[in-house]
Amino acid sequence: MKFINSPTEKTNAVTDLLLALVAVAGICYLQWLESPEVWKINIWSWAFAFIGLSGILGAIAHGLEMTEVKHRQIWNLLNLGLGLAVSIFVIGVIYDLLGLAHSRKMLPWMVLIAVGFYLITRLYTGIFFVFIVYEALALLFALVAYSWLALKGQLDGSVIMALGILISILAAGIQANKKAFVKLIVEFDHNGIFHIVQIIGMLLLLAGLRESL
Repeated sequence: MKFINSPTEKTNAVTDLLLALVAVAGICYLQWLESPEVWKINIWSWAFAFIGLSGILGAIAHGLEMTEVKHRQIWNLLNLGLGLAVSIFVIGVIYDLLGLAHSRKMLPWMVLIAVGFYLITRLYTGIFFVFIVYEALALLFALVAYSWLALKGQLDGSVIMALGILISILAAGIQANKKAFVKLIVEFDHNGIFHIVQIIGMLLLLAGLRESL
């Protein structure tokens, strides 16, 4: 396999790898924290793990030349990783909003939703907007949840969490806009800009998690 020639695809690959590294660092940081809320730490660690896996697969898909079949196989795995990341993220939000019992109860259902999203992408290739809608609904739910918790003063770090989610919503909007482009020494298209903005959102989420724990 050879590196791809497209400048924007190269930056997409590098920023995907950076996203994966931040996700792995986030897992290490969460596991390092001393807290009795083990379920919460593990749920968010798994969410970051699937984000990291998707980042690595995205770097391969964007950065290397390969056959169409192999490219499709990698994207299928990436879609599964993204779907699971969003579902586990929602479970983390449910934990903070409704508690441990509801979080445990909803986990199998959210995993089934992630698998359903994956099957849809297998049946109908090239419809990545399905994930964007799925992600947007999850982020809006999270934004409402943490804004409510912040207003009620029921969770330390909820304001930072809400801000991180707002940044993530901005990132999703950028990714949906295929005309987005910027040149800062190297060229970034909508995917590359999305990765950078999403990293900022992830760092804010980690800061909020630290406060809440």
